[in-house]
Order: sequence, then structure tokens, then C-alpha cells
Amino acid sequence: MTEQSNPEEERKKAIFETMSARNQKHILKKGYDQWDPFMEPKDPIDIRKDKSKRTTQMLVREFLQTRNSEEVSPAYSRGVLEICLGIVNDEDRFRGMYAFSCWYRDLLKREGFD
Repeated sequence: MTEQSNPEEERKKAIFETMSARNQKHILKKGYDQWDPFMEPKDPIDIRKDKSKRTTQMLVREFLQTRNSEEVSPAYSRGVLEICLGIVNDEDRFRGMYAFSCWYRDLLKREGFD
């Protein structure tokens, strides 16, 4: 009795066999059965949206439009983009920088250095 072949399993095997030995080893280590070569990729970074449903590009543009053009240098803009990406992606490093910035702003206000 011959076993009927599954087209998706055949495609999976064909993809696996065309991979480098190093990549095959990585897949085997994690488990060939759990590996899904047909999984949809994650959203690209520029399409990801924050809680307000804005992309990082939208947030950066919206913020920079509120700034005086003399204070916005290329380094300033890069910093805005970097922290925006970090906050939208919920990275600890950027959450810490944001929390410190808010705390420091409040400290200066309390001490009259507004």
C-alpha cells in the first residue's frame, strides 16, 4: 500500500533540501516538524503602528512639525526617529529613556527650572 503524498509536505521538503547545511542544522535543532516555511512574515518596521494607529513615520513627521525649524538638525531628527522606533517596538532601553525624560522634566518644573 503506497502512501499518498501531501503537496505542502513535498514543498516543505524541497525548500529544506535547497537550504545550506548550516540552515538545515538550525531547523533540525529547533525541530523540523515545528518549522513552517510558509509562515507569513511579520509586518515591516515601517508598517507597524502604535496604539494610536500611527506608523513611526507619521509620528516623527507629526512631532517634527511642532518644532521650530532652527532647532531641528539632522542629528535631532535621527534621535526622534530612533526613540520613536524604540517606543513603538516597546524596547526596554527606550522605555527607560522615556521614563527618565519625563521624570527629569517634572523634577525641573518642581524646582522652578521650567
